[in-house]
Amino acid sequence: MANTYTQIYVHIIFAVKARGNLISDRWEEQLYKYITGIVEGNKQKLMIINGMPDHLHLLVGLKPDCSISDLVRQIKCCSSKWINERRFISGRFEWQTGYSAFSVGRYHLRAVINYIESQKQHHARNSFKDEYVGLLRDNQIDFREEYLFEFL
Repeated sequence: MANTYTQIYVHIIFAVKARGNLISDRWEEQLYKYITGIVEGNKQKLMIINGMPDHLHLLVGLKPDCSISDLVRQIKCCSSKWINERRFISGRFEWQTGYSAFSVGRYHLRAVINYIESQKQHHARNSFKDEYVGLLRDNQIDFREEYLFEFL
């Protein structure tokens, strides 16, 4: 649409099913490249991706016609299929149901990028649960803790 100007950034987080530590450093770089291709194939801009063996963080620049839920669904569906086809793990790889998405203002981009870049250092001190609950609380998102995580 002519004369439409937007600047939409979203910090997306999702976890491996049952919070399994399944994403190996041997193939995580390939996974990040594959997910980058999914995002770019949907004509969105992946600013950064990083994570831990049990979860991922993405910062995405979105166009206004992009549905966040559709994009995350496609990322999770295609990447889990890709992981399983390559047999990176024994058994079946799945992402946990659901995700979180936080809007990010332009003036906070650098802080969010730094936060995502430093995931490995951050999690040397803090658990994923503490991180996740903290982000929900910081963003004033109502939640029921019994529905946050699936465990084996």
